[in-house]
Amino acid sequence: MDSVKLLDRMDSKYTFQLALLPPLLDGLLAHYRILDIEGVRASQYETLYFDTADLELYHKHHSGFLNRYKVRFRRYVESNLNFFEVKFKSNKGRTIKTRQKEKKISNQIENQSQSLLESLSPLKAIDLKETIWVYYKRITLVNKHSAERLTIDLDLTYKIGSKEKKFPNLVIAEVKQDKASRSTVTFLMRKLKIQKVSMSKYCFGVAHLHQNVKKNHFKHKMYQINKICNSNE
Repeated sequence: MDSVKLLDRMDSKYTFQLALLPPLLDGLLAHYRILDIEGVRASQYETLYFDTADLELYHKHHSGFLNRYKVRFRRYVESNLNFFEVKFKSNKGRTIKTRQKEKKISNQIENQSQSLLESLSPLKAIDLKETIWVYYKRITLVNKHSAERLTIDLDLTYKIGSKEKKFPNLVIAEVKQDKASRSTVTFLMRKLKIQKVSMSKYCFGVAHLHQNVKKNHFKHKMYQINKICNSNE
């Protein structure tokens, strides 16, 4: 895992129904290693995202802005590790993630987290508030032959206060590489007729649970993803 942290990388995202996961994993078996933490291969993640009161970060993504940010705390449940993370999507299409360890997830950005945020971005910690919780299980695969990581997210759940939305039939797979290139994953995706449907988990949750938020530019992708979730094929 240390050799494929890929904190500065190119991402390709695929969204598909749960029934297609077993044949995908079968096809990857000979080419990838799987992350195992004390026998657990589908690790639990808890993430708290932050945004401004008027959801500036969400709206910039919705409007197609590049050079945009996501700000979050993340907990890796099995390993009991917590990080504060600032994620930057550049106008070159690269994703750059910077993070630091924290003792716990907090609903405020302060101290070292505040210093990190304000040194990396034009954002101010005082302007950001907790916006949405995201929970899921993640399978992590590492290519045996190249610097490539594949994450597979399952059991996606969103929470804002007492509101909750679950997507049990949805799988989000993300290929993370130093530079975009063909691999066993992309070959199998084509073979299984899985197309790229890229949408931020953060934006997807906000669009479903926040009232009166703009979502016109996301409607087609939301339709595609909701169709996958409700498919019986």
